[in-house]
Parts: sequence; structure tokens; C-alpha cells
Amino acid sequence: MDTVRTFLPVLVVFIVVSEKFLALASFSQSLDSDFTFTLPAGRKECFYQTMKKDASLEIEYQVLDGAGLDVDFYISSPSGQILYNDQHKSDGMHTIETEDGDYMFCFDNTFSALSEKLIFFELILDNMDADEEPDDWKEYVHGTDMLDMKLEDIMDTINSVKARLGKSVQIQTVLRAFEARDRNIQESNCDRVNFWSVVNLVVMMLVSGVQVYLVRSLFEDKKKIRT
Repeated sequence: MDTVRTFLPVLVVFIVVSEKFLALASFSQSLDSDFTFTLPAGRKECFYQTMKKDASLEIEYQVLDGAGLDVDFYISSPSGQILYNDQHKSDGMHTIETEDGDYMFCFDNTFSALSEKLIFFELILDNMDADEEPDDWKEYVHGTDMLDMKLEDIMDTINSVKARLGKSVQIQTVLRAFEARDRNIQESNCDRVNFWSVVNLVVMMLVSGVQVYLVRSLFEDKKKIRT
């Protein structure tokens, strides 16, 4: 009976903490997203992202396929100021400390008249829901003095694991984009090698035929014998 009385408060504390963790988990949402789209030749595509003040916007892009593997890219602030402007680049990454308003980022392929581009980009938004997180979570927890570890340590560990998992997902996404671009380059090179191999084979056959004809023509007797 004494054992039950000893472990009962600890059990109650863990139940309350678990319920609070579930509430926080349902409140947090992933703010990372990635997209892949085809940019036709001679076209420009723009995207908009609404941001809050003192937040962070990170964008990374790569040209996966298309002649030259390059594209023009720029980002403008809500006031219309150009923050970054990349010319004829195959990839890039930019981080912006934002203010309230809509940020515009555009991919420009107007310099290419024939080749369309396959473009991948990823958005990472930080500190977007800082105002929505409850600050009074400690009032839900009672009796933490009975535990050997503090609730703050648990929260720090969970946040650290979440951040590392998010970074791992981001790195894997970028590596998949690199793999897709390398595969497209290899397939393009394979098509070029096959095409020029066929051309060389045809030229060699034509040259061989001409040589055989010339050699045979040297030994032909074109004199006519009259009787």
C-alpha cells in the first residue's frame, strides 16, 4: 500500500506532462516545403510568400534539367526592393530576415528561346508561429519537485531532436535534387554519345564504300577490243 502511495503522485505528474506534450505537438506545424516545376522557354514564373516581422525566410533552388542548367533568379521585399539577383546560375541559397508583407521570388527563363528548364526549390520558414505558442505551460504541471529531471530539460531535448530531424529532412531533399540533376546530365550525355556514335559509323561506312569504289576503278580495263 505504501508503494502505491509513493508512485501515484509520480504517475499523475507524468500523465499531466504527457497531455501537455500532446497539446504542444498538435500546435506545431512544419513550415518547410519544396516544389518542382517546369519553366518554359522565354517565360518567367513568380511566387509569393507572406511573412511576419522578425521571422526568417530561407530559399534554396536548383536547375535539374534543361540546356545550360541555368536560370535568372531574384527576390523582392514587400516594398519592391530587390534583395538578391542571380544571373544565369544553376543553384543558389539565400536567407532573409523578414518584415510584415508579401515577398516575391521569380525564376526568369526569358533569355532562352528554345530550352525549357526543370527547377526545384525549397522554402524554410522560421519563427512564423512564435506569437502563437503558449507561454503559461508551466501552470499545467504540478509536483515537478518529486522528479529527478526538470521539465525544461525534457522540452530542450525534444526541441533539439525536432530541429535535427528537420535538418535531416532538408538535407535529404537537397540530395535528392542533386541526384535528379546528375541523372538528367548523365542521360543527356548518353544521348549525345549515342547520336555522334551513329554519325561516325555512317561516315565510316561512306568512306569505306568510296575507298572500295576508287580501288576497284583503278584495276578496271576500260579499253575496248575491236575485231
